Amino acid sequence: MAFGSFNHHRNPGPMADINVTPMVDVMLVLLVIFILAAPMFTGSVQLELPKAQAPATPSAPAATVTLSIDGKGKIFWNNDPVDQAALDARFVNAAKLDPQPELQLRADKDTRYEIVAQVMAAAQSNGLTKLGFVTDPKKEKK
Repeated sequence: MAFGSFNHHRNPGPMADINVTPMVDVMLVLLVIFILAAPMFTGSVQLELPKAQAPATPSAPAATVTLSIDGKGKIFWNNDPVDQAALDARFVNAAKLDPQPELQLRADKDTRYEIVAQVMAAAQSNGLTKLGFVTDPKKEKK
């Protein structure tokens, strides 16, 4: 970077070099500030939690209901075909059970999302709270 030269016969033009030194200085200062401030963000709130003794709740294995939807939109309750009216009645009966069964939803990849959303909405509106989606694990490429 030359700010001047010994050749006085040439017309001085605007300086075309960018001075990056101030930018590097600012970046180094910011880096130091972040290095010093980083440990302050990892602190946690120290709490002294109350102690209580309660017996463990016996967790009886909840029943599972497999709800399958094929690519054409037909619905199957544990491999038995059902229509929408019978499905709503089964949802109501399953919601009354204690503990509620887990609803495992298996939908074909060609099933329209609209049908899946309607089944999920019907389950929720009839009181079922446990819903899981069943998928096939991705096959690893060899």
